Amino acid sequence: MSMQILTKEDLHQFKTELFQELQTILPKDENLKLKRWLKTDEVKKLLKVSPGTLQTLRINGTLSYTKLGGIIYYDYDHIEKILRHNLQLATKPID
Repeated sequence: MSMQILTKEDLHQFKTELFQELQTILPKDENLKLKRWLKTDEVKKLLKVSPGTLQTLRINGTLSYTKLGGIIYYDYDHIEKILRHNLQLATKPID
């Protein structure tokens, strides 16, 4: 069994690559970026998740939402905040 040693430079490179990947998740459609409130189909497309996964994220409180007249709306800023928070958790240095 071989052992690999991770350096701070390795972690920094991982952080950079992860951030670049997250940027590809964010919408490329400028109209989508300008909207504050997104509908379910837009969020599924943005996060590349199934309807069931999106429902799970609502149920367990990961994604906040509001419902108006049978249509569920999600706050784009909240989604972006969650992605950035999870990025920070993933890139914390290991002591």
